Amino acid sequence: MLNFLLDPLNYEFMRNAIAIGVLVGILCPVVGSYLIVQRMALLGDVIAHCVLPGLSISFFFGIDILIGAFGSGILGAFLIAWIRSQTRVKVDAAMALTFSTFFALGVTLITVLENKLDLDSFLFGDILGVTPHDIQRTFIIAALILLMVKLFYKELLFYTFDKTGAQAIGLPINTLYFGFMAAITLTIIASMQAVGVILVISLLVGPALTAYLLVKELHQMMIVGSILGAIASISGVYLSYYQNLPSGPAIVLVSSSLFLLALLFSPSQGILTRPLGQNHPPV
Repeated sequence: MLNFLLDPLNYEFMRNAIAIGVLVGILCPVVGSYLIVQRMALLGDVIAHCVLPGLSISFFFGIDILIGAFGSGILGAFLIAWIRSQTRVKVDAAMALTFSTFFALGVTLITVLENKLDLDSFLFGDILGVTPHDIQRTFIIAALILLMVKLFYKELLFYTFDKTGAQAIGLPINTLYFGFMAAITLTIIASMQAVGVILVISLLVGPALTAYLLVKELHQMMIVGSILGAIASISGVYLSYYQNLPSGPAIVLVSSSLFLLALLFSPSQGILTRPLGQNHPPV
């Protein structure tokens, strides 16, 4: 058993993969918890695809992809908010339009600019190819977001559950909204190399949703979700090493398996373990 755990650590690429996997596994459920309780889980997927044009432009001009990806993701969030505020279009339709437009624009830019952006790595991740610089950048992003969540937890909690009340007492709800959009965008950028934009929504939502079935308070949901996210990341990397599987999908499959176990066996909400006579969870 000890050899099973230690053998992969003999390789630097495995140590790097586990390190960035743990960071992303902790960060994503914290941000994802807010998305779930706001019933905006798909927003993470939308912003994940909105970063593609910025990536392509950054790659073409030889600047840090963090700059272009962040700008593009925030622009997508602004566009969704603008469409909602200026028209009768519902949020799901605004997200669908923004999602498809930015993704199409990104693919077009890759072709027109003739850059050699690795689209497969962008879509599906390359956690085994991370460098110490990638880990350092992800650590800084994770520390910054987690610090902001801790400092403004009460304001974000109020905003999440009662936007009208938050506005009535004078909280800057527009600032909170775009700050939250910035946090989502940075989280996605930090997670791209681990699982890619196609699978990042699973890491954002999966561990947090599992925690949602196990605990009742938002802060507990964040803590439990982070633990589950870290476990899923480590387990997925080990699974990919020993079974020769792609690492990003392996992490997501472990996360989904944990959700399935919670769905069936959660003490309070599990399908097989909920109290007799309770055929469905309370509304």
